[in-house]
Amino acid sequence: MDPTTLGHRIGGAWRQDGEWTRDTNPADPDQLVARFPMDHDGTVLRDAVAAARAALPEWARTPALQRAEVLFRAGGLIAERAESLAAELCREEGKPIAEARAEVGRASAILRYFAGRAADEIGHVYGSAQHGTRALTLQQPLGVVGVITPWNFPIAIPAWKIAPAIVYGNTVVFKPAEATPLLAARFVEALVDSGMPPGVVNLVFAPGPVTGSALIGPSGVDAISFTGSNAVGRRLEVAAAEAHCKIQLELGGKNAVVVAEDADFDRAVEHVLLGAFGSSGQKCTATSRVIAVGSSYRPLLDRLTAAVAGLRAGDPLDPATTIGPLISADAAARVSSRVAAAVAAGATSLARTDVPDRGWFHPAVLLGDVDPGMAVAREELFGPVLAVLPATDLDEALAVHNSVGFGLSGAIFSRDLATVSRFTHAARVGIVHVNGQTAGAEPHLPFGGMGDSSSWSREQGRAAELFYTQTKTVYLDGLPEAGLFDHTASGR
Repeated sequence: MDPTTLGHRIGGAWRQDGEWTRDTNPADPDQLVARFPMDHDGTVLRDAVAAARAALPEWARTPALQRAEVLFRAGGLIAERAESLAAELCREEGKPIAEARAEVGRASAILRYFAGRAADEIGHVYGSAQHGTRALTLQQPLGVVGVITPWNFPIAIPAWKIAPAIVYGNTVVFKPAEATPLLAARFVEALVDSGMPPGVVNLVFAPGPVTGSALIGPSGVDAISFTGSNAVGRRLEVAAAEAHCKIQLELGGKNAVVVAEDADFDRAVEHVLLGAFGSSGQKCTATSRVIAVGSSYRPLLDRLTAAVAGLRAGDPLDPATTIGPLISADAAARVSSRVAAAVAAGATSLARTDVPDRGWFHPAVLLGDVDPGMAVAREELFGPVLAVLPATDLDEALAVHNSVGFGLSGAIFSRDLATVSRFTHAARVGIVHVNGQTAGAEPHLPFGGMGDSSSWSREQGRAAELFYTQTKTVYLDGLPEAGLFDHTASGR
């Protein structure tokens, strides 16, 4: 593959300011995917904020349905380019081709969904205790929004943050992860090719430490939407609080599946495998723990052992591959050390897949004899590792489930309505799946977690409007009582 030369997008122009950096294939680290400039001193980021600020008044005045047309066209372009985008996603991020295609399709669907939201109501009309007074609310843009996205969903997460931001009249400074610049550029290209006015979405490649200081401050953005690590998210949260900058955080997860004794074990195993080893476990909603209740432990463990042994690691572009590489050599080494520590602490490695000699692969690993106090049962690994823990009853299962600091997603496998209902209400998570995997999100439903998994905010659906707009209350006095705001007028 010929390398692609990328650039920042500032205002209406592509720029190549900064130190050139290599973007390589995690399945074949010698293969250059792209080269891109890095803004190491924040100059380009500050230019991007200025460009977004200059474009804001006109974009905010543009009728919402006209803003939506750009999103709808971009969704169509991404659908038309889906196969080439999926192949590039495989090479850049390492996701197996079937998952890459699904992610690209999801990005297209998100853009089209938020294009449709432009036709919804933009406020409410209220009565008043004062004679001759009516009141209404308006939802108005926040202003300039900084969007900081991770590498593990390099086109879907930018879509779900940027689409609502711009459809509600904001302008954007988009800082993607350094590991996936190509898909970020392709996403912005689709917006530009769809008629996005200059300055509405600005793309900057920059290291994380530079980004926070350049975006948050007196001349910075009005809001930040961030998905990434807890350590970085909490630092941004402190800086945003000091600068009175609105912030939204989506952070880590240590998601568990509880399998009751009456569960359909075959279905549970199928969905646990999808949740634990899809994207090689590199997603915040990945299944990291299975809590088997009572007599379900042994049959579930036997089925999982056989299933994990049958997974295949290899070239992400090969349709037979189920486990792709991790994003970097450091990531693979970190996961390997965590597994080794768990085994040293008494866990049993029940199944491990073979992996290629080349690339940043880590085998899919199934761990038994795991104690809830072990690090492998409490800390986010971001790799293809699944720990199975026993519980004597549902009470203990819920206690183990809720014993970690994270609270993003959880699942219950049971055919008993009372068991399902109890788990649904007691699980300390923002998302509950019943008889399904912990991963997955639909654009019209709120997404977010509790505890260490978020800043208590939600993304997607109507929740996105609450973050990307601000409410203005308007009291209407001194108007004729009969007319538009008089509910007693018959109009006949």
